Amino acid sequence: MVSEQRREHEGVKVFVFIDASNLWQALKVKGRFLDYAKLTLYLRNQFSADGVQVYYYTAYPAEGTRDYSLDSKHKFYTYLKKALGFVVRKKELKRITVTTAEGVAIQEKGNMDVEMAIDAVSTISQYDIAVLFTGDSDFLALVKYIRSRGKKVYIFSSPNNVSTELRTGTDGYFDVAKIDGDIWRQEIKHRDQK
Repeated sequence: MVSEQRREHEGVKVFVFIDASNLWQALKVKGRFLDYAKLTLYLRNQFSADGVQVYYYTAYPAEGTRDYSLDSKHKFYTYLKKALGFVVRKKELKRITVTTAEGVAIQEKGNMDVEMAIDAVSTISQYDIAVLFTGDSDFLALVKYIRSRGKKVYIFSSPNNVSTELRTGTDGYFDVAKIDGDIWRQEIKHRDQK
């Protein structure tokens, strides 16, 4: 009885699951980077949340596969984890050799969908609202599962990157590029091709 009363007076808990690769597609359309500290505050206010926990999923290139340093990428992950308290799930991109009509090529793959789904399911008792930064229709089964447990689910993506199923099958959809407020950092500058 006491725990039920305590629960009634606790604030809303929001867990945010960011598919970095999918979000990057939306940010390229906007042409700006997100300020993740301000984004967390925006989500707290948007959902009148008492607490916000953010999970960030990304894959990164293997050392020696790029002609530039990856140090800044790893410093960014450390910033998210240590300064902002994010849970950062990362893995090295898998390099796959494929044969095409033009010859042998290397493809890189770094899908984090399974890790994201496992976290969303294993932490379901800890949140009231799940916010997914993705547009991938593969997450519809996860959305249905979360909603079947009495939780709300909101999608943040962009029109060119979100499936119709996710846009209409959740409790709400937000176009990342149209978020008002002071959550944006500098413009995205593209690395010169050598």
